[in-house]
Amino acid sequence: MRAMFPLFHHVVAAFATAIFAAALLALPARAVDTASDPAGDAALAEAARMDALFDDLAAPEGDLWIRAESDILRAWTQSGSAMIDTLTRRGEGALDLGDPESAIGHLNAAIDHGPDFAQAYYLRGAAFYMSAHFGEAAADLATALRLEPRHFLALTQLGTMLYDMGNQEAALAAFNASLDIHPHQREALDAVEQIESRTGARAI
Repeated sequence: MRAMFPLFHHVVAAFATAIFAAALLALPARAVDTASDPAGDAALAEAARMDALFDDLAAPEGDLWIRAESDILRAWTQSGSAMIDTLTRRGEGALDLGDPESAIGHLNAAIDHGPDFAQAYYLRGAAFYMSAHFGEAAADLATALRLEPRHFLALTQLGTMLYDMGNQEAALAAFNASLDIHPHQREALDAVEQIESRTGARAI
């Protein structure tokens, strides 16, 4: 077990670096003048739509979050390429069947064709985790978060991996970061409650 402790530090560092790098990379895109660029206008309109959905997702009361969650998850599956989407669906289907090796093969192909598609990295990270390749899983989850800093599923997956590896403090931080984005996630809420009940820790 001692050999795993350096990996704990690597995963935590990758997690923190991904969050800050993604936040910094997102800032210039909002400042670009796209007044004469129809594609840019469309991108800004989609970004505004997603911002509104995330606002609804984080609402503490009501049920707007249910529709927002569905719309966000649907948007994350759309790469803009039918081939990449098909490969990603095949990878997710293999994961659902408990076949991470096949999932990794499909998702490798999806990432080869779409290296900026966050969902494929998230799913491949989950597949690597299922295969006990924790370093590769951490790298893919970090990439997913760099590409989509609000990917609450990647944060929850990271928390699950850290928890299973015995690093409850880092797991709690990952789960709480995910809940900051999507406070209605049952899996993350249950995990936080379990960690806090075992350790007496509380979110700051």
